[in-house]
Amino acid sequence: MRALEITAPWGFDRIAIVEREDPKPGPGEVLVRMKAVSLNYRDFLMVNGLYSRGSATAETITPFSDGCGVVEAVGEGVTRVAVGDRVSTLFFQGWNSGRPTVEKLTTSLGSPIPGAGRELAAFSQEGVSKVPDFLTDHQVATLACAALTAWRGLFLDARLEPGDTVVLQGTGGVSIFGLQFAKAAGYRTVITSSSDEKLARAKALGADHLVNYRTTPEWSKPVRAATGGVGADFIMEVGGAGTIQQSLKAVRIGGHIAIIGVVSGAGEGLNPAQLIGNSAKLQGLSVGSREMFEAMCRAIELHKISPVVDKVYPWTEARAAFEAMQGGEHFGKIVLAF
Repeated sequence: MRALEITAPWGFDRIAIVEREDPKPGPGEVLVRMKAVSLNYRDFLMVNGLYSRGSATAETITPFSDGCGVVEAVGEGVTRVAVGDRVSTLFFQGWNSGRPTVEKLTTSLGSPIPGAGRELAAFSQEGVSKVPDFLTDHQVATLACAALTAWRGLFLDARLEPGDTVVLQGTGGVSIFGLQFAKAAGYRTVITSSSDEKLARAKALGADHLVNYRTTPEWSKPVRAATGGVGADFIMEVGGAGTIQQSLKAVRIGGHIAIIGVVSGAGEGLNPAQLIGNSAKLQGLSVGSREMFEAMCRAIELHKISPVVDKVYPWTEARAAFEAMQGGEHFGKIVLAF
């Protein structure tokens, strides 16, 4: 079989396709023939040697946590899935349920566990899950990280009610899933982007308020205007240093800011007085458990939510896909097809 491999000193030039022996499932394992994987910003960081759990501690990685495939064989003792089942990989192979722990959070695909960027892969039966039949392989491949991150932020960590206002930063995978989930739950949505074209696409998906942060750098002001001066109940914070100050100004008293990314950089200091003054909650989150994933899939099935796949490349053209991500060309998700 063939696999994607990235080696130190990292970078797009270090992405290679290599030949490996076909894996065989051991006890409790399933052999999956991959159909598609999707890109996350984490993968971009890993390829460029900027991810702390990835290239910083290894000389070679097989990327991608998010994949769709079909079970081709099972090892002794496997009961969760059967040959022929279509499954999604799970971001954390060892976080089935309960609270996160160090042990659970060190079982992520791509690093430290070799990822889904290969034609055949053996996974623990605990690290895959069956998925809604109506979704395409490409759509299934988007669920493990981006969708689950949005789901957990909106429905597990925050305490929201129908009619509450949520702010979704940008039009990448997590934010577009957040928009779709929020609309299904009856939340009012505000979405930001530097592109009027992308904002128009978000409007077509049901976004209630649109803000171009390039033309309106102080986007907290239109957020407050849209909420009658109260502020947003929830903000999906993906920017980091470039956006956190505006998030703090946009959130309501007692509101919730979910810290899920640092796309615009890290390192800007926080003024604790701002949090004290508005009693806001800042919470970091890293994807979620299998139990959360399966609950999310039940909701996706019920509401027939179709993930937005913007670009599809052959898996052998991974570099072109990463270059598209680097250029911010996508709306929703970028997928590699096997």
